Amino acid sequence: MHTNDQSLRSLTSELIGDISRLIRQELRLAQTEAGEKASQLQTGVISVAAGMLLALAALLILLQALVLGLANVMSVLMASVIVGVVVAVIALILVWAGAAKLKGTSLMPERTMRAVQSDKDMILEKAR
Repeated sequence: MHTNDQSLRSLTSELIGDISRLIRQELRLAQTEAGEKASQLQTGVISVAAGMLLALAALLILLQALVLGLANVMSVLMASVIVGVVVAVIALILVWAGAAKLKGTSLMPERTMRAVQSDKDMILEKAR
């Protein structure tokens, strides 16, 4: 009976140690994956911001050329209003579509979530 108690204690202690190591490993994986995602996000944001700045400058020049071109057939005020309204509608559509794509689901640490789920299943299986 005494040997069975020691075996049970030993197994329990080993299980607790294994679970503790597993949790530490999962936390390290989560930190690594979060760091990778943050780095990818930062690089992407910088590239998009630089591209958007240049695109904005080009767009302003092209819009001014469009207003000047339309001013040959109508008043400058009317040409400016028409171009401004069309650009505002396009901007609204782009902002709406972009906001819809910026949901947080793509930033989830997917590998970590799968690994934690797998670990949970394994622990529950061993506990039985």
